[in-house]
Amino acid sequence: MVSRRAVLAAFFIAPLAACSSKFKTYNGPEVTRIAVYKERRQMYLLHHDQVLKGYDIDLGFAPEGHKQVQGDGKTPEGNYRIDRRNPNSNFHLSLGISYPNAEDVATARAMGKNPGGDIFIHGARRKKDRKGRDWTWGCISVSNKEMEDIYAMVNKGTLISIYP
Repeated sequence: MVSRRAVLAAFFIAPLAACSSKFKTYNGPEVTRIAVYKERRQMYLLHHDQVLKGYDIDLGFAPEGHKQVQGDGKTPEGNYRIDRRNPNSNFHLSLGISYPNAEDVATARAMGKNPGGDIFIHGARRKKDRKGRDWTWGCISVSNKEMEDIYAMVNKGTLISIYP
């Protein structure tokens, strides 16, 4: 038989557990494009020309210039797509960016190098990660709470334009 105490505990704990999910829903206008301005450390989710949401961001540990090779610490520049969604990211949640494209691969190969990959928009740093403003290996980082909103709003296939 279930005790009265257990029933009351379940009644009060169940709503809290529902609130703690990192998976949110979004019913607003479609995010048709993401614009990232590296120099300003800003990212915007847009519905056509209308800004839906803006975020302060952290970048790769060598933020100036376009990513060319694996390990250079740069965040790519140019037009890409969100090509995957990772609900089990080491950085809370993440959205994959389609770097490298054919031009990126050709540039790296001409140097005899690997262009790298696994570039994401993701949640906050972990305790073991670099300190300072720009700390990723080329990704775009926001807070975990912000990433929950972004993950709910952005679909696979969304255009992302990354400017210097």
